[in-house]
Amino acid sequence: MTGNLDAGVADSRRPAEEDGAPSRRRSSMQEVAAAVGTSLSSVSRVLSGHPDVSPAMRRRVMAAVKELDYEPDFLAQSLRRGATRSVGFVVGDISNPLMADITSGAESVLRRADYSMVLMNSENRPELDANHVRFLLARRVDGLILSLATEGDPETIDQLSRSRVAVVAIDRDLPPELDASVVLSDHASGMTDAVNRLVDLGHRRVALISGALHLRPGRERLEAVRRTMVARGVGDGLITDGGSVEASRAQAETGRILELADAPTAIIVGGNQLLAGCLRAIRASGRRIGSDISLVTCDETTIVEFHEPPLATVSRDNELIGASAAQLLLERLAGAPPRRVILPTTFVARASCAAPPVSARA
Repeated sequence: MTGNLDAGVADSRRPAEEDGAPSRRRSSMQEVAAAVGTSLSSVSRVLSGHPDVSPAMRRRVMAAVKELDYEPDFLAQSLRRGATRSVGFVVGDISNPLMADITSGAESVLRRADYSMVLMNSENRPELDANHVRFLLARRVDGLILSLATEGDPETIDQLSRSRVAVVAIDRDLPPELDASVVLSDHASGMTDAVNRLVDLGHRRVALISGALHLRPGRERLEAVRRTMVARGVGDGLITDGGSVEASRAQAETGRILELADAPTAIIVGGNQLLAGCLRAIRASGRRIGSDISLVTCDETTIVEFHEPPLATVSRDNELIGASAAQLLLERLAGAPPRRVILPTTFVARASCAAPPVSARA
């Protein structure tokens, strides 16, 4: 690989020499200042967004920048002002459709504030969380947004505790000594409404294919379902598989649960990445969703949109999650103290959530 890279660098220098074409020279800030007839400091203030610049001067400088095709040296500027105007975003699993909306929401807010975002994927591996945090801190990012693969990895926590950058966590419980701002989803409200709906329809045996219990969403969803079942007097009707983030595990556990002598009449899928496996197991069992068994899932995804019948969902505004995280980070960078934002979840009832079969009710 190194040999190819070196060859590529060497080749990139040849065309101008071999073809006789003049090499492209970058214009300097001095040339911009000379073209405008002003000082270097005035040009610098315009390019750095300093408020103490007249509109007329700003227009003249930017016109000269465009005419001369001047490109500012952002690295040099960053070293001078002690900030890179970049933000690191570590996600536990970029293959999760949820993360596409969250990162889009965050990037939109950061872009409007003239920050760039560096995205790192941990593939659900805690050791990569630590490596990515170390990498981003070495690149002098101004702040970090974290949706980590796990919450308590000692190396990751150590990296964060020794850094001085602003940190915002998304749906993760981090040690309070990190002084991190957090954006949380109120998983309990949506799950409580979902269980109440199922019980009202007549369901007494409900299975929860729970998400990973080492992460806050999985724990919150499990506790909300368990608490609501007890409150409704059907506490002994909850079946749970113990937590997973893998579709294959969800398929195996759903299949096992459906083979029980007293099989559930309703299933709640505690994470969008588990849904495909659960659907495969239900289809293999010969059951029809919405008539033989009810199904509730979490988060609006493509499967939810196109499935027939439409799937009842505990939904949330994913882009708002990312936008809120970015806004919290900008607040911290401006000197504000850390704070928590809790965003709602909503149960959306659809045709997949129906009364249990007559035989089950009997």
